[in-house]
Amino acid sequence: MGLMSFRTVPLLSGTSLHLLFLLASLTFTPTVDAVSADSPGLRMLEEIQTVITELAEQTKPSVVNLFPITTAGRLRDTSGDRTPNASGSGSGLIVDSDGHIVTNNHVIGDAMEIEVRFSDKTKLIAQVVGKDPDTDLALLKVTADRPLPSAQFGDSSTVKVGQWVLAVGNPFGLDRTVTLGVVSGIGRENMNLSRYENFIQTDASINPGNSGGPLFNLRGEVIGINTAIINFAQGIGFAIPSNMAKHVIEQLLAKGKVIRGWLGVGIQPLTTELAKKFGVSEGEGVLVNEVFENDPAAVAGIRPGDVIVRIDGAIVDSPNKLSRLIGTLTPGAQAKIEVIRDLKHVTLTILLTERRDAAAVPTAPHARAEVKLGVEVQELTPSLAEKFKLRETKGVVIMRVESNSLAHAEGLREGDLIKEVNRTETSSLADYSAAISRSRRGDTILFRVLRETRAFYVVLKTSD
Repeated sequence: MGLMSFRTVPLLSGTSLHLLFLLASLTFTPTVDAVSADSPGLRMLEEIQTVITELAEQTKPSVVNLFPITTAGRLRDTSGDRTPNASGSGSGLIVDSDGHIVTNNHVIGDAMEIEVRFSDKTKLIAQVVGKDPDTDLALLKVTADRPLPSAQFGDSSTVKVGQWVLAVGNPFGLDRTVTLGVVSGIGRENMNLSRYENFIQTDASINPGNSGGPLFNLRGEVIGINTAIINFAQGIGFAIPSNMAKHVIEQLLAKGKVIRGWLGVGIQPLTTELAKKFGVSEGEGVLVNEVFENDPAAVAGIRPGDVIVRIDGAIVDSPNKLSRLIGTLTPGAQAKIEVIRDLKHVTLTILLTERRDAAAVPTAPHARAEVKLGVEVQELTPSLAEKFKLRETKGVVIMRVESNSLAHAEGLREGDLIKEVNRTETSSLADYSAAISRSRRGDTILFRVLRETRAFYVVLKTSD
């Protein structure tokens, strides 16, 4: 993509800076002599301060302030606080000298034109090149009569907890505000901010208006795009990793949209009870609860009950991680997927197709209190299939769930179709009764359940 780089000043590593502060604290004491120009501790602190101020001066020109323009040609009203997915004024980052700018998708909303305000007080109107709501990123383009100052992307896979970072943006309209902090965590997910989540958490102050702005390391490299804060907390902000942003930007530049690979499975996390049933450790992979007919997974031989543990050698420890790994692959790519099936490791090669717009990831109902089973079932009939919107012709349908039973606590409900009991297919009421009769008091029972068009696994425990 030809991203321009900053002139890099001789910056110290995070570890070296931390050691310098320790040394400074040992040599710098609050006395009249200590504040003299010859104080070693003061000189060290001034050197560190100079590094940070020079970094701030170098990075600010690549950061812009963005104001979406409404269909009526007016700037959007940006007063008041906003949720992470609301549109309004925000920040952006110039990623090349040609005038491409990356920001958050939620900053621009449905606007097709955005007013861009630069560090030299000039203004231009940007057009939308493409958007990717799944990562909350958007790419804009301005036409300028001069090369624009741009930023260099760093490798976010090397980011470490504790390293220093600099956030630059326009919180509450305060142009090019700089805040200093550390990386508080990496790989944050399940924040319900976007489909593909792998956030960098930082305590560098991020406020409304910072969205879409960059998170820099001490070498002046962009390691993240700031995207959200937790409103009721202090010092908890999140940034999209630079590697994810680069992948999205490259596709938006080439195609105007992001095209992702599609596997064709329903998945759910492995709870303690499910892990025991499938002979794996809790969190060791994700459980396949459904395989869609004629899709890549089905063609390659993946089955319900398989536990996916690796994709192309990368560990899979959550549904989000699996979706993200598949999402980085393009249609037509081959992926080697390792599964645990009946306690054995099996590796399958899968040819991915293009992801469907309506791709859904079913999740398991919440598992809680261990009480009696509490369901009444009936063999599936055509009229029951029609009533509960089931496309199946065989199985056992739940007709009633007792209040305060384990089945109720697990989220089972009337109309759910039981397809398997303890990994054995249940095509009839006789199959179901036989499977249940083999269970002793206190045993756990593994159900595979179909709800309308979505399947999931759930573990129930009989009364002790």
